[in-house]
Amino acid sequence: MVERTTTGDKIFLAIDYVLMGLIAVVCLYPMLHVLCASLSDPLQLMNHTGVLLWPRGYSLKGYEIVLQNPNILTGYLNTAVYVGFGTFINILLSTMGAYALSRKGYMFKKGITIGIVFTMYFSGGLIPNFLLVKGIGLYNSRWALLLPGAIATWNLIVMKTSFQAIPASLEESAKIDGANDFVVLFQIFMPVAKATLAVMILFYAVANWNSWFNAMIYLQDRKKYPLQLFLREILISNSTSGNTNPDADVFFLDEVIKYATIIITTVPILCVYPFAQKYFMSGVMLGSLKE
Repeated sequence: MVERTTTGDKIFLAIDYVLMGLIAVVCLYPMLHVLCASLSDPLQLMNHTGVLLWPRGYSLKGYEIVLQNPNILTGYLNTAVYVGFGTFINILLSTMGAYALSRKGYMFKKGITIGIVFTMYFSGGLIPNFLLVKGIGLYNSRWALLLPGAIATWNLIVMKTSFQAIPASLEESAKIDGANDFVVLFQIFMPVAKATLAVMILFYAVANWNSWFNAMIYLQDRKKYPLQLFLREILISNSTSGNTNPDADVFFLDEVIKYATIIITTVPILCVYPFAQKYFMSGVMLGSLKE
């Protein structure tokens, strides 16, 4: 049976395409502007006004100066540690918590769930959190960035709902064969819910990659700073400590350095999105609907 398209449907689709196109332009133009500015000649960029759709002259001076800054390499290595270990801890604790809250027969499950949801709306505040982290000996430690925010409540709820949608017969058959809860979780539930799991990994990884505020509050040792905290310093000062070129006009280089730093710190995490795109809709929808 061939579905007929009415005039109203065509008008709706046309308006929809126009609106989506405008939204895409609004979202993509800032990224294009930053990329073009980072590749522009410093003098021509400073003299340019208006929309920037292509580089004004071609120059890699900004990238050369930024990559000479030792803080960038230090930040990359630290951020790789925080993203790798942090995401592993996030997923491990979130899946274990979601599994316990999704199974029938666990005592105090409802009360614990309410307590967890409560934290989405109310928190102790910055000063109590700082005193807590300092009191338990995590201040100026890498663990201060990994443990306090180990579980995101919304992600835990989505994972819990995803586990609830898995048929109980799978769990029962595994336990009849002698499997314990860890076997059921890691060998049955997680493979079945891999779409939701992939989305959660992406959400946690992006959050860890972009995180800088906790590092600013809890870290004093610059050797432990993540990349985004160095980026913040560069954007605020509009210069880098690695600029050692005596012939460079720092006034003109400042803007190019700023844009080049943004590209260097943003591109790696953007490259992850295409590989996880296919899991977005199925993963989030699976974890948002009850069976």
